[in-house]
Amino acid sequence: MENKTYIPALKYNWLTKIYNPLVAFTMPETKFKKALINQANIKPNSVVLDFGVGTATLSILLKKEYSQVKLEGVDVDNKILEIAKQKIKEQDVDVELTQYDGIKLPYPDNYFDRVVTSLVFHHLDREQKENSLKEIYRVLKPNGELHIADWGLSNNVMMRLLFYLVQFLDGFKTTTDNVKGLLPAYIKIGGFKNVEALKSFNTIFGTLWLYKGIKLIH
Repeated sequence: MENKTYIPALKYNWLTKIYNPLVAFTMPETKFKKALINQANIKPNSVVLDFGVGTATLSILLKKEYSQVKLEGVDVDNKILEIAKQKIKEQDVDVELTQYDGIKLPYPDNYFDRVVTSLVFHHLDREQKENSLKEIYRVLKPNGELHIADWGLSNNVMMRLLFYLVQFLDGFKTTTDNVKGLLPAYIKIGGFKNVEALKSFNTIFGTLWLYKGIKLIH
């Protein structure tokens, strides 16, 4: 796979510093991230990866809920990882952060019990989505689970119109498959079974969905 430039959280690097307050102000962030954590049904002493950890909001919520888990976060964006490091320090939680090249995750096969990720996949084009899902599948243990929160099929016309705001900011190339409801198909292509879209949230930017896939080994 060719190494491509990934889109920063708000497309432009100079906007990275306002990502936290913008998301907190405009979206039910805590609500859907807590729902994602609950959906993941994490067991004590699990090893968990926050894929595309961003500013670590999801990781911090997860670690406070499950203090016994070994939690790692990975991202391609060094600037946003610096923000994450500062937040983790302020919140006094233990999360190991790693920057990677966007192609091969820096972890061995069959390493994680759960992978969680929030608002990442709409930043990836089709090739990047497929590669990332195959890499996540590789690093998950047999019967490990992937849990995703991201934009998906709009619940109504108004939600579809609102999602154009996201598309104008983040680009139509990476977001169109999401709004067409194709992310579950990509998850299946990545090797996952029992793929489900479990819950949706209507927001001022469109419809956000929670997805699940399992690495079933027969």
